[in-house]
Amino acid sequence: MERNRVFNEAQSPIRKEEISARLHTALLGKPLLVLDQIDSTNRYAFRLAQEGARDGTAILADTQTAGQGRMGRRFQSASGRGIYLSLLLRPGWPLSQAFYFTAMTAVAVCDGLEASCGLRPQIKWPNDLLVDGKKLCGILTELKTAPDGTLAYLVAGIGLNVGQKSAGEFEDDIQSKAISLSMLLGRPIQREPVAAALLNAMDAMYARYLTGRREYLARYRKDSCTIGREILLARPGSGAQTAAKALDVDDRFALVVRYPDGRQEAISSGEISIR
Repeated sequence: MERNRVFNEAQSPIRKEEISARLHTALLGKPLLVLDQIDSTNRYAFRLAQEGARDGTAILADTQTAGQGRMGRRFQSASGRGIYLSLLLRPGWPLSQAFYFTAMTAVAVCDGLEASCGLRPQIKWPNDLLVDGKKLCGILTELKTAPDGTLAYLVAGIGLNVGQKSAGEFEDDIQSKAISLSMLLGRPIQREPVAAALLNAMDAMYARYLTGRREYLARYRKDSCTIGREILLARPGSGAQTAAKALDVDDRFALVVRYPDGRQEAISSGEISIR
């Protein structure tokens, strides 16, 4: 799709029919729920899951009043300025297979943005999407286990900055760290084609999740802006940061790091900043 097909001159409410007309998914977005406002699309997806909503249900909101980010952070979700999308999935995988999902989602979102906008972000481990070192998109994956310890369902949340025209439209603490599609491409962006492209790319990934992992791992490594960089690593529940060098992403999408004393470790959870 050429870039000028995703531009318009003003933000307007997201139109469900405009998204549905562009979908060629086998499962995702069937059904597609488009809301004016919700506390959090992820929370709403969990509520729907408890009511028996089907595999592939997609929830898209124009704004969130309590958008969620990783590590308990709040995700800024201004009205008309982003794509706030959650997917409810009931894959039937063993719980161990869910470990790779967030990383593969990051690759799929890059695919969707490349298809709709002609740009491909870089991935900061584990799943932040950056352009020019600034955050364009965040991904939050949450899961529910069944009483027997198996995977009951997954909820994948995608928060994409779209319509902010300048850094001043972001809250003070992230103005120097965030960027939007409009800022990158220099024009307002029509959200429906982008949302449809994200759903199409996620559907393709979901269909190939168990068979296409090596391909997605190779592309994750190619898209990574973390491998080879000096980083500061923060473990969950700890405010302390540890200096390390990111060496690689292993076959389980864990970050392989080397500490100043020469020790190496594969990190499967945590937060990093690139030095």
